[in-house]
Amino acid sequence: MASNSTVPKRGKLTSKDITRLGVRSIYNQSAMNYERMQSDGWTMAMTPMLKKVYGDDTDGLAAAMSANLQFINTNNYAAPLLMGLLASLEENGEQRSTIDGLRIALFGPLAGIGDAITWFTILPIVAGVTASFAKQGSILGPLVFFLVYVAMFFARIPIAHLGYSAGTKAIDSIREKSAIVSHAASVLGCTVIGGLIATYVQIKVLTKIPVTAGHTISIQTQFFDRIFPNILPLGYTFLLYYLLKKKNVSPVMLILLTFVLAILFSWMGVL
Repeated sequence: MASNSTVPKRGKLTSKDITRLGVRSIYNQSAMNYERMQSDGWTMAMTPMLKKVYGDDTDGLAAAMSANLQFINTNNYAAPLLMGLLASLEENGEQRSTIDGLRIALFGPLAGIGDAITWFTILPIVAGVTASFAKQGSILGPLVFFLVYVAMFFARIPIAHLGYSAGTKAIDSIREKSAIVSHAASVLGCTVIGGLIATYVQIKVLTKIPVTAGHTISIQTQFFDRIFPNILPLGYTFLLYYLLKKKNVSPVMLILLTFVLAILFSWMGVL
């Protein structure tokens, strides 16, 4: 008697499928929302691949799509690398926990690395050079910048193939060392997030304490900055994390709270 627990046969992906996945990765930022960020666009890009892999296995397809609809926020040019990697794991029937764990662990570090390469290195340098051409009235300025942008778009295709090839070759290693890889990627992700907190979250106390008639002490520069620089951004970040994780406060409510507090304290002249 046939066993009901037989795992359905997975469909096989072709080079054309991975190319299509790389092109569709542009959907990654097509439907942002505050609670799950890029999840809708991410899943839209992954859907044709998932449908081919799972075929008639509707339960497996539903589980895969539900998993991909969870929170994700990564660099749009690095996303094809992760998509290709996950495509190879889906195709080879890796456990759902392994696939989801790697997706969660890697999207943060890839976001930091991708942003550093694209938004903070390639595009600013190209923009600076081409702007000097444009300032002199040369058509090379806008033309070169446009060509670089187009090249970055089409680079999604080989990047997706790179991720798929790496995933196919590394499946046995990932199966054995997925916990180590996930932990290492999580540590790197936390490091990147910590740097982003110090860089982008700015809270400065404007209040000054009068000591004498002609002398005041700045709470920010002479107290916080000397004892623990950036302690206020760190503390506020942990407060939001506590409210989000432990008290289940909606991210939208936390964003509104931040706006209200910023306006209130700015109007009072405190921050």
